[in-house]
Amino acid sequence: MPPRALTFPAVILLGAGVLAGCAGSGSVQSGPGGSDSRYVAGDNSSQILKNRRSAPQVKGTTLDGKPFDLAELSGKVVVVNFWASWCAPCRAEAPTMEKIYEQTKGSGVQFLGVDIKDGKDNAQAFARTFKITYPSLYDQAGQVALAFRDIPPNAVPSTLIVDRHGKVAVRVIGSVPYSRLQDLVTKVAAEK
Repeated sequence: MPPRALTFPAVILLGAGVLAGCAGSGSVQSGPGGSDSRYVAGDNSSQILKNRRSAPQVKGTTLDGKPFDLAELSGKVVVVNFWASWCAPCRAEAPTMEKIYEQTKGSGVQFLGVDIKDGKDNAQAFARTFKITYPSLYDQAGQVALAFRDIPPNAVPSTLIVDRHGKVAVRVIGSVPYSRLQDLVTKVAAEK
């Protein structure tokens, strides 16, 4: 029996499926210099976690060359934002992050940026451009994100909120609007 010829619409659908499979569902290829720094665009969902797990040990060097250890922030609420200079949603939410940091730092809330899959010069320019005053770890290889494997930040940007007991209380996948982040930080900061 001779093979069946594909109709034109079937060829189009087959080609679209192959192309979609190369990047993965929701994946975007981006990064400095056209490198293969794939990331998954988040759906901007947030969840308050009922069964909280301890945040991993996170140590590194900030963009300005200072050592950083998450354990030194014990007793504070820590908002951990994963970002990259080449990420458009990260640029859009950067002013929100800085504004809420300024509003909450006096009440025992600390922000920590984690710059992943990025060039250091680009990351430093991003921090200057958006006047980011909280520390950001330079994590080109993505090791900090991997350390959070129990509650993974599956997209760039992603935000995790660690409670005063060192447990991850909230996860946001994708960018987070001002009112939602303010509400989440306020709720976690008000916990006993």
